[in-house]
Amino acid sequence: MNVLSSLLWVSLALSPSSKSSAVPVSDIKQDLPKLQQLYFDFHRNPELSFREQKTAQRLADELSQAGYEVTRNFGGHGVVGVLQNGKGPTVLIRADLDALPIREQTGLSYASKVEAVDIDGKSKPVMHACGHDVHMTVLVGTARRLAAQREQWSGTLVLIGQPAEERGGGAKAMLEAGLFKKFPRPDFNLALHVSPTLPAGTVGYTSGPAQATVDSMDIEVYGIGGHGAYPHTTKDPIVLSAQIINALQTVVSREINPLEPAVVTVGSIHGGHKHNIISDKVTMQLTLRSYSMEVRNHMIAAINRQVKNLGKAAGLPKQRLPKVSLNDVFVPVTTNNPALTARMVGVFQRVLGSKKVVEQPPVMGGEDFSRYGLEVPNIPSLMFRLGTVNPRKYKQHIRSKKPFPSLHTPFYTPDVIPTLRTGVQAMTAAALELLQQNKP
Repeated sequence: MNVLSSLLWVSLALSPSSKSSAVPVSDIKQDLPKLQQLYFDFHRNPELSFREQKTAQRLADELSQAGYEVTRNFGGHGVVGVLQNGKGPTVLIRADLDALPIREQTGLSYASKVEAVDIDGKSKPVMHACGHDVHMTVLVGTARRLAAQREQWSGTLVLIGQPAEERGGGAKAMLEAGLFKKFPRPDFNLALHVSPTLPAGTVGYTSGPAQATVDSMDIEVYGIGGHGAYPHTTKDPIVLSAQIINALQTVVSREINPLEPAVVTVGSIHGGHKHNIISDKVTMQLTLRSYSMEVRNHMIAAINRQVKNLGKAAGLPKQRLPKVSLNDVFVPVTTNNPALTARMVGVFQRVLGSKKVVEQPPVMGGEDFSRYGLEVPNIPSLMFRLGTVNPRKYKQHIRSKKPFPSLHTPFYTPDVIPTLRTGVQAMTAAALELLQQNKP
């Protein structure tokens, strides 16, 4: 499709449609038992980032059985399923494959008991604590519904299973492998993400900037080791690390405009091996979040300045000063196209009911789904939120004012059936709305 045709499809699809894109609930109910079993299988067998071989194989098999032309091992363990159905726009729908190094503590009968070797060579427990098992299952359910309803739409579907979202490298790897050159270039990108604070049966949306930039930073703090009984003969990197962590709290609180969102979090710190030995090295891992490149660059510069100068203040020689390095994977701001968002909100309200479609504020979480929309020329994109909290538990949490079990914790538990039903219904309706614009 040339640029002029692509712009025409965009203009049409961002205009109101008089056609209903509702998905028959009976069709979804008929598929729910199989989708539930598929979800259980994904949940029991999680795989870490860049290790998603079996997960990708299962997803690819499901898409192939649904009638899609499937390409495997694209950009790592990426999966691309294409279904062409006449002339019309191209819609990309993305799900992510990877899980997290967390030991599950939900007590569920289908809980993960997996231990696996990560890319750092260490064995770790593994859990789908960020809902990617839901994302994949909804993608399969949507793929089946759209394949079964070909008479209702015209155009091309590109469904992708993306690896390594949790490490921020999967989207970049698939794009660098030629995703938009070897497969039809989308006119629209769609994705969903589970929400741990919305009740199952609802969806949430944010128009415009919705999720933050993400940088991963490593700090190596050096010292001069020795006996714990004689600290005066050493330069203690653990004490220096404590000073650095305390100083980092001022980067956001005292150097960034209070009206600008920003986060500096130390997520990991390791140093030493024994009670009475002062080590010679501590390693720290940080995540940095912001909504502007100016704030991002200021945080990076401030951290470098503080770390270097605290090392000097500790009396370390130049060659032993702390080292700061950024991971080479940077995740940009996720921005939901306002016109596309408004159009899809209307679809969701028509399909689910207006009370089940909730506007939400931006968050400091990050998503490499952002990269698909930033390819030049930019592609209108939307990632909406899928409620997962059991409605009864949701009311209990609201009454008690206790926090909901968060994503990335060992206790996160989606309410499976209503979550899958709503996800498939909403995503199928969204795709149908975009793919029927050329119908007379």
